[in-house]
Amino acid sequence: MKKPRRIFARDDEWNHLARFAAPAGGRPRLGVVSGRRRQGKTYLLQALAEQAGGLYFGATEATETESLGLFAAAVGAHLDLAAPPRFDSWDDAVRFLFSLDPESGPFVIDELPYLTKVSPALPSILQRELDQAVSTGRGTSLLLCGSAMSVMGGLLSGSAPLRGRASLELIVRPFDYPLAAEFWELTDPRLAVLVHAVTGGTPAYRRFVGDDLPRSGDDFDAWVLRTVLSPVNPLFREARYLLDEELEVRDSALYHSVLAAVASGNGTRGGIANYVGRKATDIGHHLMVLEDSGLVRRHQDVFRARRSTYRVAEPLVVFYQVVMRPQWGLLESGRAQNVWQAARARFLSQVVGPHFEQMCRDFALLAPADLFGELPGEIGSGVVPDHSRRTQIEVDVVVLAPAVPGQRRKLLSLGEVKWGETMGRRHVERLDRARHLLSAAYDTSDTVLACYSGAGFEPDLDPKVLRIGLDDLYRSLA
Repeated sequence: MKKPRRIFARDDEWNHLARFAAPAGGRPRLGVVSGRRRQGKTYLLQALAEQAGGLYFGATEATETESLGLFAAAVGAHLDLAAPPRFDSWDDAVRFLFSLDPESGPFVIDELPYLTKVSPALPSILQRELDQAVSTGRGTSLLLCGSAMSVMGGLLSGSAPLRGRASLELIVRPFDYPLAAEFWELTDPRLAVLVHAVTGGTPAYRRFVGDDLPRSGDDFDAWVLRTVLSPVNPLFREARYLLDEELEVRDSALYHSVLAAVASGNGTRGGIANYVGRKATDIGHHLMVLEDSGLVRRHQDVFRARRSTYRVAEPLVVFYQVVMRPQWGLLESGRAQNVWQAARARFLSQVVGPHFEQMCRDFALLAPADLFGELPGEIGSGVVPDHSRRTQIEVDVVVLAPAVPGQRRKLLSLGEVKWGETMGRRHVERLDRARHLLSAAYDTSDTVLACYSGAGFEPDLDPKVLRIGLDDLYRSLA
């Protein structure tokens, strides 16, 4: 099936779905599609069902009886029946679905977590019918989709009924930063970084702002005021909804405090606990839920296995926690101009700075293999203790070669990132010191020192040092 022209990018996702929708050859198939809200999952699945002539059913928050009625109506419309069938239970509905001609599929059930919340037996019913379809040789193709990541993540895990039965497990992720810039029609790299620090790679946010695109770097402040900081814009409350839509979240106030702690730079569990006024053991469950929901990621220190830090994964949530939440009342009353003037410096240091660091790590992952001498095996960040000087050196971009048993691991590159600071000799000296300290544990014979800057480089910078500027990050946009 050819991807519809209205779908931007998503070529890999479409190809996986199209192969899944092809005739199954007498064997049932289960596919699970997940991803955070606003990534275009429904858009893809509706287009797939339309192209393949399959059934699409989008669940909503409703009682079991109402959901069954809505599902019956969707089935009736799909089969072009004069009157929809009647289902008294999901047992009846799923039996009917699997009795249909497999050629009339694939069958897509979107927003499954809404159904399982009120009908927890549904996955077990689906398991039974899939197993029976295997023994009878029916090639039914069923796609389950959902945005509640904590629920969808458990659908195929552990002792879950559907574990081991899926032939497709597709996660629809946000656009990477070069693709996001292309989607937003941004050719100025500096402006692209600033916009990405607010909206990330979520495609629906362009629709949320009504295709209002910042015209230039000088227009960025005005764009922020008329979009994400405007109470009449859908993007204004989106960050709050992202957390509230997770079905596992109960005490939303504490979750928001945890997110605020992480967004403010408190990355360790102890630092988060101190910020929210709880014991570290009291927030373990909340951090786990936020991880499962895809709102927070835990990053391992590449040099110290037992040290990890948390970072907020969704840029809009960071922007909300740092800029909007502290002055929510003023924003709702229409005083965005005052709030933004007071918060802009904080935005650059606490939002753009850390976000730019992650973009540079992403660049190292997307870069050609020959940039660091060979294909990286691991990319992250880490802290190097300097005991003789009683200090620590934070390395923002660490590129390691794949581990080879019996050999010291190659350290391909050490990099430092600065968004608003011209980089020069002092930054290189710090990286060189880190390289020297790490030489006892790693092979640093070919380690490349790299400076990543959003403000440029001093003219006397050693030519052996790899310099990555904004144009380099976005060179594919030219």
